[in-house]
Amino acid sequence: MIIAISGLTGSGKNTLGELLAKKLGYRLVCPTFKDLALIEGVPLMEFQERAKNDPDIDRKFDAALKEQAAAGNCVVTTWLGAWMVDADVRIKVKVADDIRAGRIAKRDGMTVTEAMQHIRARDGQNRSRYMKLYGIDIDDEKIFNAILDGGKNSPQKLLEMSLAVIKAKKGKSK
Repeated sequence: MIIAISGLTGSGKNTLGELLAKKLGYRLVCPTFKDLALIEGVPLMEFQERAKNDPDIDRKFDAALKEQAAAGNCVVTTWLGAWMVDADVRIKVKVADDIRAGRIAKRDGMTVTEAMQHIRARDGQNRSRYMKLYGIDIDDEKIFNAILDGGKNSPQKLLEMSLAVIKAKKGKSK
């Protein structure tokens, strides 16, 4: 089974993915642009700017994602995972921008104002890039089996809700 958890920066998709993978005994597939930027030795937003001008960066990233997920029994936690892999269950974690900014500020050591500017710039760049490159509207939620509120629910509650969605999906496929 392949489970795709999607959400914007600071939504809690990686936290939920880690909890789900551990609970289910699945692999976690969680490549990030942040990791690639570190490898390249450049700031994340500079790397994003490179990707804007070089579509091969996204294509290679997404091809590697598909390859990693293809073996099955994994939880994929990327922005486009729900669209890129043949997932059995697709869950989106949504969180209000002010909460995301607070999380990013705390996690990355910036002010909330800086974090808000960061998420708005990053969200906008990614929306534009994914639409241009793949025709994917990351705001279109039709493909998801569930949309969970990561601002009002704890990670543990999100885990419980996700497990219920997975169980229901398994029941329908029997």
